Amino acid sequence: MSLRDDAVAIWNSGVAAVDSAQAVRRHVDINDGCLILADVRIPLTGTQRIEVVGAGKAGAGMASGIESALRNTNLEDRVSGWVNVPADCVHPRAVEKWDRHLTESANIITSMIPGSEPVPFFYGLPLNQIHLHAARPAGLNEPTAEAVRGTEEILRRVRSLAKSDVCIVLLSGGASALLCCPTPGISLDDKLSVTRALAGAGAPIQELNLVRTQLSQVKGGKLAAACNADTLVALIISDVIGDPLEVIGSGPTTPITSHATNALRILRDRDLLNSIPPSVISFLQQRATVPSISKTALPCTAVNYIVASNAIAIHAATKKAASLGYTVESRGSANAGEAADEGRRLMNQLRAHRSEWDSASQRGATDRQRRVCVLSGGEPTVNLKSDSDVRDLQSSPPRGGRNQELVLAAIAAHQDPAEWHNVALLSGGTDGEDGPTDAAGAIADESLLLKISASGLSPNDYLSRHDSYAFFDAVSGLFKTGPTHTNVMDLRVGLVVS
Repeated sequence: MSLRDDAVAIWNSGVAAVDSAQAVRRHVDINDGCLILADVRIPLTGTQRIEVVGAGKAGAGMASGIESALRNTNLEDRVSGWVNVPADCVHPRAVEKWDRHLTESANIITSMIPGSEPVPFFYGLPLNQIHLHAARPAGLNEPTAEAVRGTEEILRRVRSLAKSDVCIVLLSGGASALLCCPTPGISLDDKLSVTRALAGAGAPIQELNLVRTQLSQVKGGKLAAACNADTLVALIISDVIGDPLEVIGSGPTTPITSHATNALRILRDRDLLNSIPPSVISFLQQRATVPSISKTALPCTAVNYIVASNAIAIHAATKKAASLGYTVESRGSANAGEAADEGRRLMNQLRAHRSEWDSASQRGATDRQRRVCVLSGGEPTVNLKSDSDVRDLQSSPPRGGRNQELVLAAIAAHQDPAEWHNVALLSGGTDGEDGPTDAAGAIADESLLLKISASGLSPNDYLSRHDSYAFFDAVSGLFKTGPTHTNVMDLRVGLVVS
């Protein structure tokens, strides 16, 4: 296989190991008259209804995992549910493209978890009890009117539960946009203005979530506060560095201690007080004296359990790279900062190996093939305000995402095709989406650099405009997977051989 093929195989193995259906299915069981959700044992006596709600890019697979775990049991008819997902995750055919990774996923999971066995998959089958709601178009990572409508239905369902019922919440990356219900007095357009302003200022996900939590009826533990069942268990696929429960999906089942004063401080520090609707500032100022929800104030017992994370993907990618003969250097899952800087760092790390090997050869060292794989997880950002010619984000949004920008920055710093000899770099969002595009990310190698050189395109020009999608589209460098039905931030694979 080529280096490009190896990079794709390693990336695919990492993503397959955090397959959403498998991740959920492993944590659901029935034993001794109890429904077991992760570490929670729920006696079935008296339980009439199991309501499954949630949101996220992995929602379709997670819902499939629940239904498959309870299929052909005496609980199957008690299950109902509603999960907000992107539109391209609703139709069963949307998951067919990912089926080729399912066997590999089961084998990886079996090797990672002693005593575990592969479980059957039900991708491609219509869901029978859980409704998938198309809450936004594919590639649009912002809340829509349909997201609000779907969230209102979720709130109606959890409020209708009896004390003896069970509520299962499925959360994954993208839930912050897909699970959206603005507080009275704040419009959807108001929330969009705030989110766009913060994103344009390079605010990390933690700051984005903290501010929009203050403007929401579901975020920051408010979904759990609306639940009338005694027991709520949230099964969560983490897309945030460090897996903080209050940040993943803006923590709808995790009460937060931050206040409106924290949101005002973030807006002030980012110099955004004059860039967002006055109604938002007025609302936050009024809320500054009102305490947030405390855990003791919840009407239900809420348990949160992370079932998949970037660390699992990195571990599986490491195993795959080793099987292909690579020595692995992992940068871990906590890589943040700016995407362009990360791209340059990764390329420099790969080239440092090349320089070391070239020096060794000149000294007469044994000429043997060396193979190194550098892995990196996490979620860097694109800081649009770092440029002097900031554009109006609402009228002219950039085309591309952090993964495409990361690879473009590596190319811009090393434009000579010779510098990419026996080097490949892939960066992709594990959800199959990178920014508002239909690509997961981008992949570069020597053949692509030769094509770029012949095209006459200027990588620096496109990088300065954050127009990475147009650049890679022109030279066939986009990495497209379609929806993967999981989301554990980004996974980057860099390869270099002697």
